[in-house]
Amino acid sequence: MNLARAIHFDESDMNVFHSPARTGEWCIPGGFEFSNWGEADLEGKARQAFANGWLGLETFGRVTFVAVTQIEQAEIDQLTKNLAEHFVQLYGAPSVEAAMDVAQTEIAHMTEMCEDHAPNTLLTVARELTGAGVHEAFRVITPQETQLEALAVHGSLDD
Repeated sequence: MNLARAIHFDESDMNVFHSPARTGEWCIPGGFEFSNWGEADLEGKARQAFANGWLGLETFGRVTFVAVTQIEQAEIDQLTKNLAEHFVQLYGAPSVEAAMDVAQTEIAHMTEMCEDHAPNTLLTVARELTGAGVHEAFRVITPQETQLEALAVHGSLDD
């Protein structure tokens, strides 16, 4: 089974998100956070989180890129429980038990998104507000194999 982890290529996420996700933490799209947002909410760092931020499942911070990698069922179970607890603490769900179905659905959506991708495949998310609510689009960036021929020098140095 696959899920995706936060990945940073530089320090930009530390500057553009109120709360950046930690490198290596498991992530989901987390679009539910924006379900009742309007244009007035889209300013500064909040706009950046809305526009292209994945949600980390440990810090609940945001990250621009995630990389597909293998995950064990025990980790999925713990992440689901943590997300359900987050729904209780931040969104007022009546109990962890009541929030488990929604948490399972969110994580299952991400595992389905990752299941057909090779390890290290990068994913990005782009969101926009529409008349029907928040629209999410996902982009896949496949890992490129290094071509040694492009890097090697062929021929003789004696010429």
